[in-house]
Amino acid sequence: MRSGGATATWLRAASILLLLLSAAASSEGSKSGSSKPHNYEEALRKSLLYFEAQRSGRLPHGQRVPWRDHSGLTDGLEQGVDLVGGYYDAGDHVKFGLPMAFTVTMLSWSLVEYGDDVAAAGELAHALEAIKWGADYFVKAHTKPDELWAEVGDGDTDHYCWQRPEDMTTSRQAYKVDRENPGSDVAGETAAALAAASMVFRDSNPHYAHLLLHHAQQLFEFADKYRGKYDSSIAEVKSYYASVSGYKDELLWAALWLHRATGRADYLDYVVDNAHDFGGTGWAITEFSWDVKYAGVQILAARLLLRGEHTAAQRETLERYQAKAEHYVCACLGRNRNPADDYLSDANSNNVERSPGGMLYIRQWNNMQYVTNAAFLLSAYSDYLSDAGVDTLTCAGGETAGAGEVAALARQQVDYVLGDNPRGVSYLVGYGAKYPARVHHRAASIVPYKRSKQFIGCTQGFDHWFGRRSSNPNVLVGAIVGGPDRKDRFRDDRENYMQTEACTYNTAPMVGMFAKFNRMAREQRVATARSPVTSAAAEV
Repeated sequence: MRSGGATATWLRAASILLLLLSAAASSEGSKSGSSKPHNYEEALRKSLLYFEAQRSGRLPHGQRVPWRDHSGLTDGLEQGVDLVGGYYDAGDHVKFGLPMAFTVTMLSWSLVEYGDDVAAAGELAHALEAIKWGADYFVKAHTKPDELWAEVGDGDTDHYCWQRPEDMTTSRQAYKVDRENPGSDVAGETAAALAAASMVFRDSNPHYAHLLLHHAQQLFEFADKYRGKYDSSIAEVKSYYASVSGYKDELLWAALWLHRATGRADYLDYVVDNAHDFGGTGWAITEFSWDVKYAGVQILAARLLLRGEHTAAQRETLERYQAKAEHYVCACLGRNRNPADDYLSDANSNNVERSPGGMLYIRQWNNMQYVTNAAFLLSAYSDYLSDAGVDTLTCAGGETAGAGEVAALARQQVDYVLGDNPRGVSYLVGYGAKYPARVHHRAASIVPYKRSKQFIGCTQGFDHWFGRRSSNPNVLVGAIVGGPDRKDRFRDDRENYMQTEACTYNTAPMVGMFAKFNRMAREQRVATARSPVTSAAAEV
């Protein structure tokens, strides 16, 4: 876990904070006119509540979301395996393995980098519970060394129903990948998730950490030995979570996490040896998501270069990884420039589009996932640069950017989510005075099961609950919805699933962000109180 700044002096922390605040105040994201500081601790607390609302299976006694109850208690029964547990990915009731694994990876990465900050906010136990709920499921779903159950439920039948998970009547068919029907992407991402999670539990529960690492290593070996896209083996997933980027990014991603978890040189050798053939040093990417991992791969590889954790023979390849990592960072900053672009209609193809309010914009369907994951990558990379004593990076075309600018953009994106945007809307449900009230979410939009156990069928849910103009009866606290379009426009309508549906992988990276910025806000208050200049100014 990243230290909460114990080795830094309060003066250095104060100067960095002032730089970030100055940059954020002058950014496009301040166009909302909001000047009230955010309560990042409250945002952190609420973001972790969301994962409890998404739980499948038998809920524990300590469940804090009162409108949810047990569900999916026979998952895997028809196939003779125990697949009870895990998370529903969004507003429906299918358990999709690939996005669920990415959620656990990002939750774990949040704690690997900012775990001390999560602990300082009093939320470490809840964060560990969120990770363990997903990791436990993956251990059960990995039934043989070369077998992983990758989906429970059917998206087509599920989407024809609008009912609470406690009332589910839709198919709970389970689907797996194995030697004959490989799925290197889903197996690789699950390996990454369990490897990252093993680092989180290494001190508090070493036996459990060892178990997770054992499964991670087996899954990586399976993914690498029997290569193939999981959506070629499980046709049912193609309409929902198709692996567009293929599986090579997940193999690199998993190897890097296993290297970080074990320190074994062969995992880094794998990343270096396959850098070109797998696209790690070839793809210049402008997005990071549950499907496309290249930017994350490149930033993790760049971290090794910055820390000097490599051999002389590996340095040149890691430098190529870093060049692609900085292409992603510069794309978010809008600093990449190719002279050839001056003659092309898509002159900004090397950069990420920004909305008038400053939001990074990739595409209309659930754009907020790209915002939150970008914020995390930008923040982590700025920290890696600072730790290495590096002040600047070079963008395509020769322009430079400061590490402080990278950190400031990360914060600006986080603050946009929390309400510093032209509409003044918090896209974190339950935070602030104004947030989405009609989230596209079956359980949140129907009377709680504990209040009314009367069965609600598929069509009844559509007839009596889905089309209501009123707010959802249950607030999906901590969810981050799909968010606004490229013009910062947002329509709070349950039928508008592209903007009002929330996903677990939207919120997962923000756990680390909220924790980090909560610590920085606390350090700023301490620095302000200690500063003689501030005190003198106050007296005047």
